[in-house]
Amino acid sequence: MQAPLILTLDIGSSSLRALLYDAQGHTVPKVEAQVPYRLATTAEGGSTLDAPALLNAVSGAVDSILKQGVAGQIGAVAMDTLVSNVLGVDESGRPLTPVFTYADTRNAADAAQLRAEHNIRKIHDRCGCMIHSSYLPARMRWLRRTQPDLFGRVARWVSVGEYLYWNLFGDWRVSYSVASWTGLLNRRTLSWDQEWIERLGLQAQQFSPLADFSDSFRGLREPWASRWRELSDKPWFLALGDGATANIGSGCDAPQRVALTVGTSGAIRVAVEQAPETLPWGLWNYRVDRRRCLLGGATTDGGSVYAWLLETLRLPDPAVLEEQLAAMEPAAHGLTFLPFFSGERAPGWRDDARAAIAGLSLQTSPLDLVRAGLEAVALRFASIHRALAAHLPADHQIIASGAAILASPVWLQMMADVLGRPVTASAEKEGTSRGAAVLALDALGLQPPPAALGATYQPDPRRHLLYQSALDQQAAFYDKVLSA
Repeated sequence: MQAPLILTLDIGSSSLRALLYDAQGHTVPKVEAQVPYRLATTAEGGSTLDAPALLNAVSGAVDSILKQGVAGQIGAVAMDTLVSNVLGVDESGRPLTPVFTYADTRNAADAAQLRAEHNIRKIHDRCGCMIHSSYLPARMRWLRRTQPDLFGRVARWVSVGEYLYWNLFGDWRVSYSVASWTGLLNRRTLSWDQEWIERLGLQAQQFSPLADFSDSFRGLREPWASRWRELSDKPWFLALGDGATANIGSGCDAPQRVALTVGTSGAIRVAVEQAPETLPWGLWNYRVDRRRCLLGGATTDGGSVYAWLLETLRLPDPAVLEEQLAAMEPAAHGLTFLPFFSGERAPGWRDDARAAIAGLSLQTSPLDLVRAGLEAVALRFASIHRALAAHLPADHQIIASGAAILASPVWLQMMADVLGRPVTASAEKEGTSRGAAVLALDALGLQPPPAALGATYQPDPRRHLLYQSALDQQAAFYDKVLSA
């Protein structure tokens, strides 16, 4: 265990995890804290978190870590959070709204209206994001329309990380990384987009000053300075988007390595220093930091499809299920599956998309449905990869991470067959937290060794050809269902 240690705070949609990493980028064994919580969801599509509860989760996790006898060796604190999220606060920083998460779709009609009113290709190319319910333009439009009094009382619109750091340090700052997930950051100037701000009835001073990740906070205010004396004068690096740290943590920090992540949702993204002059349609352009950006696309449903199938169907033990799935021929079930249980993000960005299955018969088995569902998710990744391919080196390597896909060798092999490229499993169990630690170490002038890799799954040419046909069938089914 080599000092300095980095304390990482990973704030997700269902829990907060605090871990320690040493100067080599390795986790410190048996030193961790996890605080679970739940999204508050509604039948109308609401998906929110409670900001004060998150602050309590952070304080409890940090307390727990410091009690484990390593406080004196901690050299910095790094944070990553779910993105995009936003809450409104008053002049004193007190929350006036819950934390609206990317999964809150109550503003879907407002997103549709904005798409009808604006040149969406121009906005996509300027801000790096589509007009969609997951981003702030539609969120602001919805709040202004449905709660005008509340909208008018909000002094500042901030993310979870900004709110937490305001409470700890009494200062407002936001990283380029987190800001890039709002849909309000001009990707060319790296400034808040004035055209959007004016059209949404907002003011620039309602958003935090922009800064790089390494522009850290120091000097905790009370009561935190007395409570965490060992951390008071240490750098607390600005919060990063969890997608950015997942790339860095799995070793995908340059164009030669492409990150493919499947947890509850999914994403495929590449870190580049120079984004394309014109963005590929349907993909997004986020930031790691001032120097590097992320190009790629995300799916709202990934492991959630597998989880739904496991809960809904009468299936055997997971180990037996893996053997049965591996024995099946690819795309031989006759089903075409659109895996949109929670709507679609990349590449079509249809809030109104819902899951659909064509080809069901009396001979369709639960095993057929599982295989079709996993293939369907892989095919969605193929459609994003196809749009991304022109901006990747010909010899790029795909690194897979995320609890959902790493738990299923069959799914990893399926991804390789669908994409027609080798897929290497990441051996880093906590890639997102590790990415935050690696970036913090880099800011301190240290360079940990490369990320560990696991097994590589080679594509089968025959299966790849079959999946090309399945991809065309899925695209045709998509057009029919969504046009209807």
